[in-house]
Amino acid sequence: MSVQTPIVLWDLDGTVLDPAGAITDGIADALRECGFAVPGNLDRFVGPPVGESLRRFTDVPEDRIADVVSVYRAGYLAEGLDRTRVYPGVREALDALRERGVRQAVATQKPEHIAAQVVTRFGLDEYFETVSGAADDLAQPSGSGRLHDKPAIIGEALRRMGALPPDPARTVMIGDRSYDADGARSHGIDCLGAGWGFGQPGELDAACAVVAGEPRDLAHLLQQYTER
Repeated sequence: MSVQTPIVLWDLDGTVLDPAGAITDGIADALRECGFAVPGNLDRFVGPPVGESLRRFTDVPEDRIADVVSVYRAGYLAEGLDRTRVYPGVREALDALRERGVRQAVATQKPEHIAAQVVTRFGLDEYFETVSGAADDLAQPSGSGRLHDKPAIIGEALRRMGALPPDPARTVMIGDRSYDADGARSHGIDCLGAGWGFGQPGELDAACAVVAGEPRDLAHLLQQYTER
């Protein structure tokens, strides 16, 4: 029986990329432009689809969700990406894994077509076999069957890599929100918490196998999944 090549799945915003306010400020601007109040703690909006967060944390009615999302997305593409950067130490971690023959992919709740553009823009496409993301920003109500939830997005990444079901000893997710851990758990794999991201206090402690304080910690923490 052949041994599966190690696989590392990466979340995008808050894990690989620092939005540097592009998401939080963009949400605030879109809400104001559309005539709605801006809630506190906008860091909660980094991770899940924008539509889902608007439903949970604002008073935007369902028939205006798409309008706010559209305004937000236009601003993000026009200005937000210029403020975004790769977290220090992440590119080095990607390089080290690639040199060891580890297969890597992105699994993000950002819309897939935009996530792919962002990965290419920052010169990260050379590391990832595939970019699996959501169908759009709206996060349709449950039961739609579309790829809005992290379990389905992770599953699609693994399917494209021919690794579904995954080998839990040689497959791991890295992410900064409980959504990442929940998605990983649904496939029987561990999630390493990205403690430098947007997780709320204590959010990752119980959900993840371990929480990395900074990207340079990943080299040690990933060894048990990636050593041949």
